[in-house]
Amino acid sequence: MAKKRIEAEFIENFIVVWNPKEGSELYRMGFYGKPLGIPKPKDPGFNVPLILDLMEGLYLLEKGLINIIEGPEKAKVNHKALRGRARKVYEDFDLKYAVYKDLREKGLVVTPGVKFGCDFAVYKQGPGLEHAPYMVSVRSKEDEITATEIVKAGRLATTVRKRFIVAIPDLERDKIQYLIFKWFKA
Repeated sequence: MAKKRIEAEFIENFIVVWNPKEGSELYRMGFYGKPLGIPKPKDPGFNVPLILDLMEGLYLLEKGLINIIEGPEKAKVNHKALRGRARKVYEDFDLKYAVYKDLREKGLVVTPGVKFGCDFAVYKQGPGLEHAPYMVSVRSKEDEITATEIVKAGRLATTVRKRFIVAIPDLERDKIQYLIFKWFKA
């Protein structure tokens, strides 16, 4: 018997799981989303709606874990439509999503990295269980990275006790190269 998909609603640039029990279940499965009004949940058994960003929503939709509806007519939102919307919100969405999906498929927990000045904060176990050991910046293979940018990122990573990783997806070959920088005192 197939498991029932969790219903979520597309509102502006977010996806909301209104049912707190179902939202808690998604959060428990992989630290997906943010419980409304709870910045750092200590317990996955919260009793509030769960807010997913578009990247998480697309991943969960592709995995068959959620259905997304929109508007008063509750029209179903498919993968293609959601990806199109996400491309308007995220710069270089396809590159970032390829990295997000790859890291999730490797069993890591991936959250937005805005507060660290990068694309993703990445956990082995999950927020609340550990501090994110990695900060990931996604770059195109055509991008140039200056020595100054690497030093800035390295200094920030060292300050917040994280490893700095540059992810370079090659969408044509479906491969991602990860460059991990380790800083040490001479």
